[in-house]
Amino acid sequence: MTVYMGIWKIFTNKLLRSNKILSILILLCLIITLLIILLINVQGCDCNSVGGSLLSQSTLHDQHELCLIIPFRDRFDELLIFLMHMKVFLERQNIVYNVYVVNQVDSYRFNRGSLINVGFLYIQENTHCDFIAMHDVDLIPINPRLNYSYPGDAIMHIAAPDLHPKYHYKTFLGGILMMKNEHFQTVNGLSNKYWGWGLEDDELYVRIKEARIRIERPENVGSGIDNTFR
Repeated sequence: MTVYMGIWKIFTNKLLRSNKILSILILLCLIITLLIILLINVQGCDCNSVGGSLLSQSTLHDQHELCLIIPFRDRFDELLIFLMHMKVFLERQNIVYNVYVVNQVDSYRFNRGSLINVGFLYIQENTHCDFIAMHDVDLIPINPRLNYSYPGDAIMHIAAPDLHPKYHYKTFLGGILMMKNEHFQTVNGLSNKYWGWGLEDDELYVRIKEARIRIERPENVGSGIDNTFR
C-alpha cells in the first residue's frame, strides 16, 4: 500500500505541473494495470501438478492411471533408489501413477506371484488405477524411450529379452510387465504355487497365450542388454 500511495503522490504533482489530460490518461492506465495485477493474485491458479507439469482438472480426469506393484522383501536401500529414480522417470512422461510395495514379512521362500496378486486385489478395491506394471525393484530403467503409458489392448513387456541384463530367452516375461486391469483378471493373475525366484512368469506367458492377448515389446529404443537398465 505504501508503494501505491507513493505513485499516487508523484502523479498528483504531475497533474499540477503538466498537461492535465495526458497525466490523467497515464494515471488511469496505471490504476487499471494495478487492478489487473491484484485480480490475478487473488484468483490464483486452479490447476493440478501431475507428472511434473500443470494439467487442468478436466485433463486430469481424462488420463489413465498407472499402479506400480513392487513385490518386495529386505531390499530397503534398493527401494529408496528405485522410488527416487522412478518419480523423475515417470513424471517426465507425464504418467499419472501410484506405487504399491507389497512386502513379504515371513521367513518362507519368496513368492513373487502371490505378492503381485495381493497388490492387484488391493488396488482394485482402493484406487482408480486402470493399468498396472509388475515391477522388480532391482530393475531401474535408464533409457527414456521406454514408454510407461497405457498399453491398450496389448500387454507390454518392458524388460524384453533383448533388453534385460540377465534373461534372454524368447518366452521370458519377467522384470517389468505392464497391462490393463482387465487383462490381469482375464488370465487370473499369477500362480501362487511357485516359491523362490522364477517359473511364475513362465506360467503367466502360457496363460496370456491361451487367452490370445497380444504381447508387445519396446522397439527401436537404441539400447541393449548393457545400457537399458541398471
